[in-house]
Amino acid sequence: MATFYELNPDNPQQRDIEQITQALKNGAIMLYPTDTVYAIGCDMNVKSAVEKVRALKRLSNDKPLTFLCSSLSKISEYAIVSDEAYRIMKRLIPGPYTFLLPTTKLVPKLVMSPKRKTTGIRVPDQNVCQALLQSLDNPIISTSAHIIDEDGDFPSFNWEKARLFDEFEKQVDIIIDDYTDPGVEVSTIVDFSTDKPSIVRQGLGWEKLDNWFNFT
Repeated sequence: MATFYELNPDNPQQRDIEQITQALKNGAIMLYPTDTVYAIGCDMNVKSAVEKVRALKRLSNDKPLTFLCSSLSKISEYAIVSDEAYRIMKRLIPGPYTFLLPTTKLVPKLVMSPKRKTTGIRVPDQNVCQALLQSLDNPIISTSAHIIDEDGDFPSFNWEKARLFDEFEKQVDIIIDDYTDPGVEVSTIVDFSTDKPSIVRQGLGWEKLDNWFNFT
């Protein structure tokens, strides 16, 4: 059974944050709110936890995992950021955007795309996420929390939080509730791994991005 934490959405309780981060360092996986949808996550540097997340989401090892960083400077430790990418990302961070970037050696192979050597990275505009990232001082895996329907498919995100918690209570170690409703829109994905940046998924904030930079 998962341990529940109720956190203040504006000023998360530091004692609880420290307890959660210690559990993450010990290999726990969690269900937690982001600035888009609820996500399944763990400490990116704990291999056993990443493997659990992959198994829970039914993701093969050739599917890259997105992770969260606290800032653009942190992203630069884990990815190769061109001058153009830096210029664009600086205007968007923090926010509901996932950036596909070439990885550095700090990214575990179990997280990146094995063929392209790329990864997805986000800097969330969300207080609980930022508190966890600051306390853990490691990236946090972030993969959308889906409820599987009777046909074994992944439906949309239109569900009540109570149902989401019930679904994952026996599948994760930690569940975080910050009193906000689960989001229903995923992040916009911007690919900076090729010569010409492009939007590969339209999610939250994509209209602003397209208006600013005319990607399409």
